[in-house]
Amino acid sequence: MGRSYGQYCGLARALEVVGDRWNLLIVRQLLIAPARYQELLDGLPGIATNLLADRLRDLEAAGVIERRLAEGGRAITYALTNWGAQLREPIEGLIRWSTPLMIRGPEGDTFRADGLLVALPALLKGRVSANHSWTVGITVNGDTDSRRVQVRVTRSGVEVRPHDGRKLDAVVSGDAPIILGLAAGALALDDVLGLVDIQGDEAAVRAVFGAPANASP
Repeated sequence: MGRSYGQYCGLARALEVVGDRWNLLIVRQLLIAPARYQELLDGLPGIATNLLADRLRDLEAAGVIERRLAEGGRAITYALTNWGAQLREPIEGLIRWSTPLMIRGPEGDTFRADGLLVALPALLKGRVSANHSWTVGITVNGDTDSRRVQVRVTRSGVEVRPHDGRKLDAVVSGDAPIILGLAAGALALDDVLGLVDIQGDEAAVRAVFGAPANASP
């Protein structure tokens, strides 16, 4: 990292570390889980392998990520440091801020279901279920990475993770723009009932996509 804005400003110095193209998307992938080099390459369509190597080296030198040995020392994975993991909050803020930019749909851009593991906690932040705990599975139509995401909403908030095999109250399937629009509150469930498939208890889906927000932002 040779670029400096020459300003004694927290934003300027943060951008010197993570402002380069692809850096925050690498962090996004590592917020999902630690990953090997090839897994990062697969999760970031469009990045050149030499550029990924450069960005990983820069982020490691800055203390944002670290290398770890996995599988008995036979493989290297990349993971966020404790400091790097603190980027979750600003990344979630940017995801919420991006809602007007997402309304026009993918326009040919790729979408991966594992991105929901970062997007949904950001968009559903503050949602609570007043009287009951619900667990809903979400699948995205046409996604090649078809792992199901599990959303659990309780009185204390929302938890999003890959489906862990537990019994689900409902499963909702739809196109990515609809799932994201529902999560962002840009779409109402009643307006898209013909465009999503709901298996199970519709009340559970309404609890996730229509639950009230906490008083705090």
